[in-house]
Amino acid sequence: MGPLDGLKVVEFAGLGPAPFAAMMLSDMGAEVTRITRAGDADPHTGHDTFLDRGRQTLALDLGTAGGLERARAQIRRSDILIEGFRPGVMEKLGLGPEAALAQTPRLVYGRMTGYGRQGPLAQKAGHDINFLAISGILGLLGPRDAPPLPPLNLIADFGGGGMYLAFGLICAAFEATRSGKGQVVDAAMIHGVTNLASFVHAQMARGRWVAGRERNFLDGGAPFYRTYETKDGRYVAIGPVEPKFFAVLLTILGLDDNYRTVQFDRSQWPRMHHDFATVFKTRTRDEWDAAFADADACYSPVLSLDEAIAHPQMRGTTRVEKGVVQPTAAPCFSRTPPRLAPE
Repeated sequence: MGPLDGLKVVEFAGLGPAPFAAMMLSDMGAEVTRITRAGDADPHTGHDTFLDRGRQTLALDLGTAGGLERARAQIRRSDILIEGFRPGVMEKLGLGPEAALAQTPRLVYGRMTGYGRQGPLAQKAGHDINFLAISGILGLLGPRDAPPLPPLNLIADFGGGGMYLAFGLICAAFEATRSGKGQVVDAAMIHGVTNLASFVHAQMARGRWVAGRERNFLDGGAPFYRTYETKDGRYVAIGPVEPKFFAVLLTILGLDDNYRTVQFDRSQWPRMHHDFATVFKTRTRDEWDAAFADADACYSPVLSLDEAIAHPQMRGTTRVEKGVVQPTAAPCFSRTPPRLAPE
């Protein structure tokens, strides 16, 4: 079931991005066996954590010869291995890439780290916020008159980490079908985050990115690409970057059509932002929804998670599974649907 049906994966239980990568493979039909520590009550497992869904669990004591041999046996029957420990941990167990590839030459060995396996910070502890900070991305996020604002743990953990690891694993597994040889896939979150920010780096290289927060098109600096508070204390988001959509926005807001000619004039942005904010405060969010219902102005209400789940356009992105609402697998496939496909 799923496009990865028949692919065998062994995952050494960890936190965050590595389990997310394993979840993505499992969602797509891979057979994932998760090795956990024997006797430990793992607080990160259970049907309501989502990241561990679709797995078989094998509890082993890797401090014993018997536990290690069972782990090696599981590796031998696998196409892919996933681990997210600090550099050197798997080597100390005798389960590092050199040993694993020696016994299973076709194995794709996936490693998830924050700072990478080399360099002065390789052994340092860290979380999403730290990896964003060191990569220069955190300093771009948030309002200009306040500290940088962490974007949950979506960018480094799951975007620059788990998704890049999953992508790399499938790339290497595809190559192994032709060469018969495995390899190590080293996914460092600071590397993935930097790659995710390719557009921003390109804008900087072309002299189109101004230093500081809330000073650019996509960081809240442009009055036509940001959120606004409504009369009832809720929020709406607008993003009419293209002039034709911007013109529609001005018409609905009832603002001076002369703004059309100065949309990209940064000197006009403070005045434009003030006028937009003033007008949006005159109606409730629902009233603005109605006003923009039939218009192409790149407008959206800022929904809560509960509101998003109930929104008709979000149909299929979540489903009730084992009594709880959880995100469905993504993307969708026309012929080989994933395990947790949209209903």
